[in-house]
Amino acid sequence: MEDHQLLELDEQKGGLGKVEISPEVIEVIAGIATQEVEGVAALRGNFAADVAERLGRKNHGKGVKVELTEEGIIVDVSIIISYGAAVPEVAKLIQLNIQQALETMTAIRLNQINVHVVGVYFESPEAQNSVDNDYE
Repeated sequence: MEDHQLLELDEQKGGLGKVEISPEVIEVIAGIATQEVEGVAALRGNFAADVAERLGRKNHGKGVKVELTEEGIIVDVSIIISYGAAVPEVAKLIQLNIQQALETMTAIRLNQINVHVVGVYFESPEAQNSVDNDYE
């Protein structure tokens, strides 16, 4: 059986007990924060996540990997960017949005947020042809 790591939050004075957050929760928050950034066409998941999504299961953590290391928490995000978007700008906005969302919702500070651009999304040729035909 797989040992699930949980991230324990710092206890506050007068607390009623401890609070633990699963890395999957961090993945979901980071995934949603990434999708909010303009210029992100999609997140790139693995084969199993893609199959599950096609079967109707929405996976908000798709394309996000969280590592709990001794140095801190590392988040890797793999995205497909929209054609024409400025890669450095979009990547910086993703990093800032993830950082802000996680600090606001969980009070967790990340050590690294790595953005991997793994593809470019172009509009479908059918949509482009219909636009071209309107001007003829």
